[in-house]
Amino acid sequence: MILVTRLTGTAFAVNPDLLERVESTPDTVLTLIDGTKYLVSETVAEIIGLVRDYRSSIVAGARALREPVPAPEPPAPLQLDESGRPGLHVVPDPHVVTPLRRTEHPVLATTPEEV
Repeated sequence: MILVTRLTGTAFAVNPDLLERVESTPDTVLTLIDGTKYLVSETVAEIIGLVRDYRSSIVAGARALREPVPAPEPPAPLQLDESGRPGLHVVPDPHVVTPLRRTEHPVLATTPEEV
């Protein structure tokens, strides 16, 4: 579909495959294959450009469908532990706070005599 504008300023879509002709009299008139006529504010050259862009997008889409899609990479093999089962990797929860021991704390690890 191409988007065109009526002389009143409202936009509407037209199927370019149903266009029979486009005339400039001096307003641009779109005539459909069933005889319906629309007055639009676009010029004849703009309508031709819209139809060309629409049709080239259809061809480009069809060409993209014909190109082979690369196969996805296979998943990496599981690392097995010594019993032959997959090993588990434990990820620590970032929301769990573990308190420091007195000996690990930078201030509490010192004794009053050291200060």
